[in-house]
Amino acid sequence: MRQLVVIGNGMVGHRLVEAVLSREAGTCWHITVLGEEPRPAYDRVALSSYFDGAGEEELRLPDLRRHPGVDLLLGEPATAIDRAARTVTTAAGRVLGYDALVLATGSSAFVPPVPGRDLPGCHVYRTIEDLEHITATAQAATGRGDAAGVVIGGGLLGLEAANALKLLGMQPHVVEMAPWLMPRQVDEGGGAVLGRLIADTGVACHTAAGLTGIEPAPHGGGLRVLLGEQGPDQRSVDAGIVVFSVGVRPRDELARAAGLETGPRGGVAVDAACRTGDPRIYAVGECASAQGTVYGLVAPGNAMAEVAAENIAGGAAAFTGGDTSTKLKLLGVDVASFGDAQGDTDGALEVVLNDAPGRRYAKLVVSDDATTLLGGVLVGDASAYAGLRPLVGRELPGDPLDLIAPDRGGSGGAVGVAALPDDAQVCSCNAVTKGAIRTAITEGSTDIPALKACTRAGTSCGSCVPMLKNLLADSGVEQSSALCEHFDHSRAELVEIVTATGVATFSELIARHGTGRGCDVCKPAVASILASLGGGHILEGEQAALQDTNDHFLANIQRNGTYSVVPRVPGGEITPDRLIAIGEVAREFGLYTKITGAQRIDLLGARVEQLPAVWARLVDAGFESGHAYGKALRTVKSCVGSTWCRYGVQDSVGMAIRLELRYRGLRSPHKLKSAVSGCARECAEARGKDFGVIATERGWNLYVGGNGGFTPRHAELLAGDLDDETLIRYIDRFLMFYIRTADRLQRTAAWIEGLDGGLDHLRAVVVEDRLGIAADLEQAMERHTAGYADEWRGVLEDPEKLARFVSFANAPEAPDPTIAFGVERDQPVPAGPVPLGMPSVPAGAAAPAGALR
Repeated sequence: MRQLVVIGNGMVGHRLVEAVLSREAGTCWHITVLGEEPRPAYDRVALSSYFDGAGEEELRLPDLRRHPGVDLLLGEPATAIDRAARTVTTAAGRVLGYDALVLATGSSAFVPPVPGRDLPGCHVYRTIEDLEHITATAQAATGRGDAAGVVIGGGLLGLEAANALKLLGMQPHVVEMAPWLMPRQVDEGGGAVLGRLIADTGVACHTAAGLTGIEPAPHGGGLRVLLGEQGPDQRSVDAGIVVFSVGVRPRDELARAAGLETGPRGGVAVDAACRTGDPRIYAVGECASAQGTVYGLVAPGNAMAEVAAENIAGGAAAFTGGDTSTKLKLLGVDVASFGDAQGDTDGALEVVLNDAPGRRYAKLVVSDDATTLLGGVLVGDASAYAGLRPLVGRELPGDPLDLIAPDRGGSGGAVGVAALPDDAQVCSCNAVTKGAIRTAITEGSTDIPALKACTRAGTSCGSCVPMLKNLLADSGVEQSSALCEHFDHSRAELVEIVTATGVATFSELIARHGTGRGCDVCKPAVASILASLGGGHILEGEQAALQDTNDHFLANIQRNGTYSVVPRVPGGEITPDRLIAIGEVAREFGLYTKITGAQRIDLLGARVEQLPAVWARLVDAGFESGHAYGKALRTVKSCVGSTWCRYGVQDSVGMAIRLELRYRGLRSPHKLKSAVSGCARECAEARGKDFGVIATERGWNLYVGGNGGFTPRHAELLAGDLDDETLIRYIDRFLMFYIRTADRLQRTAAWIEGLDGGLDHLRAVVVEDRLGIAADLEQAMERHTAGYADEWRGVLEDPEKLARFVSFANAPEAPDPTIAFGVERDQPVPAGPVPLGMPSVPAGAAAPAGALR
């Protein structure tokens, strides 16, 4: 039997072995794999999920040792290659002969040669061991009060590292030499939007910032990161940890020592067959230089592995270049780039949508006649990626602007699967075409897991999964309405299960009706269901761990890590004493004050440890939580109505107060907004709300399904000329029917549009009671109103809940030193991140420890 030795047990080396074994000629080879790490191959693309609770077992790739013809030697790297004798020597002194040798040694993290790079507390972000060391250092740093963490490098991995530090309880700072983040993937316009989105998550971004050095912090235990040239303008960040994520360098030292040619930027030079200058030696992945290019992504590496495997097995295949398309969710922000994203092709034209207020950016690069798609960039909303990426190099199905601008009435990037030819790649990571997927569906792979198992599509980055669903639907396969991979049930079905069984906790629900541990989709969705069905305080016991950030602290987190407090002001009516109380709270705690578009008063800039004290003052003054942080009723806006207005025909203020007090705290699939107008002049803009009420001479008209925002929609008339009690009865039914049947994060507008029969069906249920459930819906609402309790007061009365409102668990009284403020229009505003050379605090104010200096 012939001997194949593979040096490297990463994702690409693992893929090569599987590719050889999958071929008929693969049975002629005995394969020995040398792994430097002490563990089997794991998914490096998903490495950051380690900080979300994923264990090593969940990250592991299928074990190669299940194949009898494979020997996997872990913790035993190769130390030398003897090309003349055709042998490889390992660190254990083992000498292995080979008939074919594959170098899959990957890359190592590049650490810039700056003073202090080797100090304790400096790490790279490449392996599970690296993540374990980062975790230990971060825990030690937060334990001594060093809350800031610095990531050197603002590329893909750098932002992942920043997210990791955030999950470890640190305040991340990202330092990037380029003028914007992710400069290799996005252009300047996309980088500007990306920077704002990342800053909104609480990450301080320092772009166009050069790293000068690292030194021990003067206060002991931490580090000081020096930015810019030495001198009076040099700035620094005090941190508990530094993570380098500047880039990678190919691991080609074995090849160099063996006399193999390397590329101009390093890496083992290979031809189209992925063969080196020695015909018996191949190189694949990040250690290979193909036509002078070293690829740092998994898709080109997998393509090289397939090419090398085919040639090793006696076939003929060629690597013609790698797909560098990427789609990621970094810190909750969608980013994607594909094809010629920078517009480097001669004669290329750019079609750009730069919606800065809407926090989204989209650019398509097209041929000079605007008929062929060459590439693109998507930031903030990358939903169009799955349909656009397979069209690179192909004729566009329509106006390019229509593909990225849904507000123009175009397709909004929803390129139908019918527009793709069968040879278009749907999964670029694993080079799976539309035709291959359609064949798999025809042969019986009729759901996403089956398609993944059969074709490998969707098993790497997962960005093509939406297109897989579209292909299943296009083939006539009924799609699952499952909430996520952990529940086979839809959200509406889970509502019915909880209602029928009385299940009161997420752990019980997933144990009886789901699988696994849950995820960031099902946990908050189930938390909302339990809350809407009377599950007690949302920070009670297990419920607390399920909440999104805002619900977790009963306040809206802002871009600098502080929170805003919005007390309820029913109907917008407020007494002078309560108005004065709000002003006194804002003055005492130094909060920014803003009257919102919904007639509420927003107090911004409170640190997490200040929240209970702010609430206590407001509760004592008669206020309660306005639920601005939750997927719940926000407010019922109103005009002054017949009490004051000469055109008013009904008491809109009184009705607004009645509705707001009735539905306050009502958890729902998405936020709910309402308004009451006292006459047809519609000053409260009721038809732009999820449910709106407009006064008539004979009563009230009830409108439902309106909303503003990304896709504005006018509400439609559900019923007219209603008396007070009938109006409230219909709203009760409408809201409870919505809560029980809508999908997670589905606004009322989209929910009504998705109902079979639309508004007519809704009217039949709510007004005519055609389903016979009206009494049940009304009783459910009565249970909600009877069980309502102010969540702020609930925290203040419970020492256990109060204990979570601290910046540092080991120093409850200590404020977060990374938070700094400036002044605009006589009000405090977040001070950073700011450009180098600009002050981060008001003139004359001392920079707190850990802040930029």
